[in-house]
Amino acid sequence: MFLVRNTNITLRNRRATAATQTSVNPVHIRVLSGPSVARPWGAEVTAAGSPVFPRNARGLSGVDTTAAAVFSASGTSSPATSGISSKMEVATVGGGCFWCVEACYNMMKGVQSAISGYAAGPVKNPTYKQVCSGTTGHAEVVQITYDPSVVSYKEILQIFFTIHDPTTKDRQGNDVGTQYRSIILTHNDQQTQIAKEVMQQVASEGWWSAPLVTQLEPLDVFYPAEDYHQNYFVQNPGQGYCRMVVGPKVAKFRSKFASKLK
Repeated sequence: MFLVRNTNITLRNRRATAATQTSVNPVHIRVLSGPSVARPWGAEVTAAGSPVFPRNARGLSGVDTTAAAVFSASGTSSPATSGISSKMEVATVGGGCFWCVEACYNMMKGVQSAISGYAAGPVKNPTYKQVCSGTTGHAEVVQITYDPSVVSYKEILQIFFTIHDPTTKDRQGNDVGTQYRSIILTHNDQQTQIAKEVMQQVASEGWWSAPLVTQLEPLDVFYPAEDYHQNYFVQNPGQGYCRMVVGPKVAKFRSKFASKLK
C-alpha cells in the first residue's frame, strides 16, 4: 500500500519519533496474528508471475539487543548465542523498513527468530538516529534464524522478493534513503550462489516489470538494533506508521502465504 506523496515527511517523522521511545519491548515474541505482504506491491508496478517455492552460519536466537552485541559472518558470537542448535541457519536481508520485514518473517514456520538491525556500512555500533541520517552507509536489515529442514534459504529469498519492491533504488514507498535499499547479505558461498539463482529466476520470470536493483554482497558485521525495534509491529500495532504501512503489508503476507504461517 503506497501513500500519497505529500505524506512522506509525516511518515518519516513518525519513524524518527518512534526512536525516542523509552519503553523496552520483549525480544523474540512470536507473531501469532496481525494484520501485511505477499506479492510485489508498488505504484504502477505489477507482478507478471507468482513465486514458486524450496559454511552454515551460527544461529542468533536469544540475542541480547540491549547490549552492544556484534556478530560477524565468520561465526563470531557473544555468550548469548551459546547452546544454539547446530541445525539452525541464518539469513540476512534488507528490504526497506525493518519493522515490515521482521514482522513477516517472524510469522513463518521454521523461523526461530527475526532480528532487526543494521549492516553493510563502515560505522561501528551505529544508532538508529545515525542510520536514519543516511550517513553511516548501513541498511536496515533483518537477520533470520531458521530451520532448513522446514524452510529453505531459497524459499526465504523468494519470499523476500515478494514482500518489498526490489526495483526502486534506495527507497520503499515513501521511505527514501540508502538505509532503505534492497540488499542480500550472504553468510557463505552457497548462499551467494542460491541468491544469484533466485535473482535470475525473479528477472527471467518477470516477477517485476522493472530491473532488480538488489545488492548482493557478503555479510561483514551485523549490529542488532535497539531493543525497542524488536517485534515493533507486534508491540505497537496502533502506532501511525504501523497502521498505515506495516499493517497492510503484513495483512497481504498472511493472505498470500497462509500455508507457511506458524
